[in-house]
Parts: sequence; structure tokens; C-alpha cells
Amino acid sequence: MRTQRQVVDYSLQKRAVLRELLAGRVGTYDVCDASPYLKNAARFHGEPTDERCPICRSENLTHVHYIYGDELKQSAGQARTLAELPMLAMTLREFQVFVVEVCLGCDWNHLVEQYLLGRDGLAGGTEIGPEQGAGGGDASSADAGPVRRRREAQR
Repeated sequence: MRTQRQVVDYSLQKRAVLRELLAGRVGTYDVCDASPYLKNAARFHGEPTDERCPICRSENLTHVHYIYGDELKQSAGQARTLAELPMLAMTLREFQVFVVEVCLGCDWNHLVEQYLLGRDGLAGGTEIGPEQGAGGGDASSADAGPVRRRREAQR
């Protein structure tokens, strides 16, 4: 997605959890604890992958995309399909996406990545705010900005 930014990848954390599991310091029940809500979201809103579950190795993992943001209001925290994200990215200014991998066989789940989406990330699509005025981004309006701030501070 072209507006994806501030990506955080959790693959190192996943490797550490799997290493702890293989060493016996963490039990299978500690890492295979997907809630019924997460499993339902994976069934109905998830995106199947070709990656096998690292625990049971019998089922493929499913990615669930959860969205959060101020503009979403009551929709915040809902699982969305991957096809819905570009449409939301063009209509909303900014929202956070959390991708969780889930195994429907053994209940393994782990946060894969998180990133921001929205119109604010478009290079040429920034809106003119009230502080920029009608002049846009030329040099004269850039010079007037700090002067205006100083005058407001003196009041």
C-alpha cells in the first residue's frame, strides 16, 4: 500500500518467543491462547497465508487486520479485510493497523506488524491548513509563520 508508513515489524519478538518455547522455558498453553473473538475475526475477516503454523505445522496461518484511530469512533478496534484498507486509507486522515497472525488449529497468535495508513501519508495530497494561508508553501508565507507566532506569544 502506498500510504503505509511508520511500519513496526515484530518478527524478532516472534523468534524470541519461539526460541523460549523450544527451550522449554515457556509452555505451549502460554503461546497458544487465541481468544474466541480473535478466532472468529480470523474466520470471517482474515486473509489466509501460505505460511505454516510454527507450533502445530498442520495448518496455514491467517492474518487479521485490526484498525484503530480517532476518526473511526465506534469502528475502532474492528477487524477489517485487506481489501477494505485502501478505501479507508483514502477516506480517513490517519489510522493505525495491527496485523495479527492466527492458527485456527492450535490457537497460536502473535502480533506480526503495525503501521499507519491514511491521507496524511500521500506525498502530493496534503491539504492547506489554516496556518499556511492562501499562499500555500512559498517562501514569503514561510517567513511570516515565526513572526506571527511571536506576536501571538506576546499577547
